[in-house]
Amino acid sequence: MKTILYVEDNEFNRKIVRQLLTRTSYRLIEATDGEAGVATALAERPDLIIMDIQLPKMSGLEATRQLAAAPETADVPIIVITSFALAGDEQKAKDAGASAYLAKPYSPRELLGMIRDLAPES
Repeated sequence: MKTILYVEDNEFNRKIVRQLLTRTSYRLIEATDGEAGVATALAERPDLIIMDIQLPKMSGLEATRQLAAAPETADVPIIVITSFALAGDEQKAKDAGASAYLAKPYSPRELLGMIRDLAPES
């Protein structure tokens, strides 16, 4: 069973992803701010991380940079999600180490497709 870490401060958004993954074999763990996201990723070693950009304590981009630089998590794919998509955001996310980028509102099917591409179900 593969583990996905979702770093998101909005409970409604976390609930959507929880429901999306209920009929899959993925195990979901959650963190509600950037600092907790980095700590959880280093402790749990997930197979995939979904990272919101707008987070308390540490931005999602900074958390992504730290995880991409850490030997323990450097090879973990990260999907960066933003609700304030601006020109250049996707490039900033990729520069920080993201594997994929998704702007809100997104189709849950689109997110699930990205998850399955980056961390296929076993």
